[in-house]
Amino acid sequence: MRLLKVKADGSFSLTSFAPDQIRPYAILSHGWEADNQDVTFKDLTNSVASSKNGYRKIQFCGEQARNDGLEYFWVDSCCTDKMDFTELSTAINSTFRWHQDSARSYVCLSDISMDIRPQSSTQWESAFR
Repeated sequence: MRLLKVKADGSFSLTSFAPDQIRPYAILSHGWEADNQDVTFKDLTNSVASSKNGYRKIQFCGEQARNDGLEYFWVDSCCTDKMDFTELSTAINSTFRWHQDSARSYVCLSDISMDIRPQSSTQWESAFR
């Protein structure tokens, strides 16, 4: 399993682990960006990741993991080399277990805007009836 390691300066690097050596990690569940703006494994290894819109999600996950006392995190779009079909197949078959085994799971809904005004319970309760 390949994880991103959060460095002291807030940057991160890819680190590979044998199955029995995996350290506690956070995992990011997210929607895909439009127009190839998600950061891929290739983007990280070629140092062009920060030029993509999806980089913000990775920064968020790294910051939150560090705030939660975790040194490592996993993001499907960039921790798996999708050009390596064996690795991709392993990742697809392992994703459920990786989510289940994570110390923390974060969700990034980039297509949802946040209204910071508090709503009364009657405003949202009707939506669930």
